[in-house]
Amino acid sequence: MKVVFCGTPQFAVPTLKHLLTQPDFEIAAVVTQPDRPSGRGMQVTFSPVKDAALAAGVPVHQPEKIRAPESQEFLQRIAPDVIVIIAYGQIIPARLLPIPKFGWINLHASLLPKYRGAAPINWAIVNGETKSGLTTMRIDAGMDTGEMLLQTEMPIGPRETTPELAARMAEAGAPLMAETLRGISTGTLATRSQNHAEATYAPLLKKEDGRIDWARPASEIYNRMRGFAPWPGAYTTFHERTCHILGEPVSNPVSDDEQRAGAQEAERSPRNQRSANQPSPPGTIRLSSDGLFVSCADATELRVLSVKREGGKKVDALEFAAGARLTEGERFGNR
Repeated sequence: MKVVFCGTPQFAVPTLKHLLTQPDFEIAAVVTQPDRPSGRGMQVTFSPVKDAALAAGVPVHQPEKIRAPESQEFLQRIAPDVIVIIAYGQIIPARLLPIPKFGWINLHASLLPKYRGAAPINWAIVNGETKSGLTTMRIDAGMDTGEMLLQTEMPIGPRETTPELAARMAEAGAPLMAETLRGISTGTLATRSQNHAEATYAPLLKKEDGRIDWARPASEIYNRMRGFAPWPGAYTTFHERTCHILGEPVSNPVSDDEQRAGAQEAERSPRNQRSANQPSPPGTIRLSSDGLFVSCADATELRVLSVKREGGKKVDALEFAAGARLTEGERFGNR
């Protein structure tokens, strides 16, 4: 099969490298995003897919906009049997879809129709899923709505982060794509329509997604820390400075009886003071010999492992506590 490979980030590289080793596939060209400045020095860098293509001696096409007429001319001139597209980063216009004989075949990092959209790995972890997977599909004019070809299920580890799961998925996706291409070339692989009523969405991440809401249970906050790594991360405020937090939930919920007893004690108090048995307000910091803890919803706590204050370096929780000179009742999240 004559293949054009369309992709940009590291997630797409294992599939490109795998296809390059298979004698029944000819990678005629690679399409990837234009070179962009990045890092503190804003030096122009190549995409991981471009690096892999150049290392293999494959021609690279980098249109600013894939919908531009020259892109259509480029693809029509190559006349590929199939175009493989993985995390390319631009929407493919409908007029380009008929160019390859077998269509555009996408590797999507979810078990479609769940988690359609730009960030399926992130949102699966954020939502506490214990499994996800990969789907190969023929793209159409919709957002991840095309007919499915093959799927494989993968567990999500209870402590696994987005980069860790993405790396595992990228490696598993390479042979899955090769199997898909062979199946469609021989006509032995049937397509399946998605059940659109079961669709869920995984939108592009925003910086605000990383702001910690301490009124969530600790387990939910922890899932968001895992899912939003490395960007936008999980952050809060302390003394009017942004702090990026890493932590883990601890199992020390206050029982219902203790909460009721605490509420009754507070009502009897002339100042309506909070009983020691009642959970502290969300975001309240507690320092003990066991570490640094933050109160969360449902009488749960998050153990803080490290803190990176705005403009500073990442330090462990106790070093942060010593430097911040914490006093009783201080809270994260207060500006």
